[in-house]
Amino acid sequence: MAKVVITGGAGFIGSNLAHRLVEAGHHVTVFDNLSRSGSQTNLDWLRTTRSAVNLRAIVGDVRDFEALGDALEGADRVYHLAGQVAVTDSVRDPRADFEANAVGTFNLLEALRGLPQRPVLIYSSTNKVYGDLGSIELVEEPTRYRFADLPFGVSENQALDFHSPYGCSKGAADQYVRDYCRVYGLRAVVMRQSCIYGTRQFGIEDQGWVAWLATAALRGLPITIFGDGKQVRDLLFIDDLLDVYEAAVDRIDRVQGEIYNIGGGPANTLSVWQELGPVLERHAGRSIAVSHDLWRVGDQRVFVSDIRKAERELGWRPRIGVEEGIRSLIEWIRENDALGA
Repeated sequence: MAKVVITGGAGFIGSNLAHRLVEAGHHVTVFDNLSRSGSQTNLDWLRTTRSAVNLRAIVGDVRDFEALGDALEGADRVYHLAGQVAVTDSVRDPRADFEANAVGTFNLLEALRGLPQRPVLIYSSTNKVYGDLGSIELVEEPTRYRFADLPFGVSENQALDFHSPYGCSKGAADQYVRDYCRVYGLRAVVMRQSCIYGTRQFGIEDQGWVAWLATAALRGLPITIFGDGKQVRDLLFIDDLLDVYEAAVDRIDRVQGEIYNIGGGPANTLSVWQELGPVLERHAGRSIAVSHDLWRVGDQRVFVSDIRKAERELGWRPRIGVEEGIRSLIEWIRENDALGA
């Protein structure tokens, strides 16, 4: 069984990943500063699971090189999920965003470079490295925007164009990971992720929009939609994301150094409110009033991942459709309502 380190392991993606891996018998170190809302709750949950004997938790920050290096000793696999996650927060405090995402990732890479072994590294990047995609022609429809000429979505060949401090910091980290593969032989894969959603996601208005809107709708909280609500994303349920991580690890000798756009693809898209809103109203059993505000900096009218490269090279494709995934998320929110958002 592998020795695994997950930075940001108490977050939404990290806690789900940690749970899967400890249940499979791996020895997992969760490295997290617990700054994110819900992270302490997720860590407490992990500690109560039947395989918690395989779990070690370190409260630490990726900006602390020494602490990070100590956590990585002996690792066979590393999943780098830690960092600042919201475009809006990056605009408010670009220095903190840069230090968490760019410097934190650089610290991780330098720590890995100094190890006698070469752990597998999966890096969680973002579709925001492509900027607002303002040069791509769109068509406006009654409930959504769509690409005029990209039926399969945005491929990995799309030019980088960061368009926000968050895009810059994640993009810098993304490229550092790729070049540390080329220059130093690190065994890494970059996943440029679209909208990931699912259970254990404590979404807030600034990030994790599917979970936030579902939670707000069920609890009757005020909802603000930025822009017209027609902006479209491809949605990927958390279990499908973990499957593609596993596929990359299993094929690391063939795919190290590669970058993949990972999302639900064209078959799993929704517009932010014009199409998600009616779905949530059905689950809530009532109409839901919303207010509108200005578009956010760097917001993409449409992002749909072209996932054909991942299908070809990793043998992966999403299994869980949007309706099933949202239903699972809503069931989890209702079951855990006392935990708060």
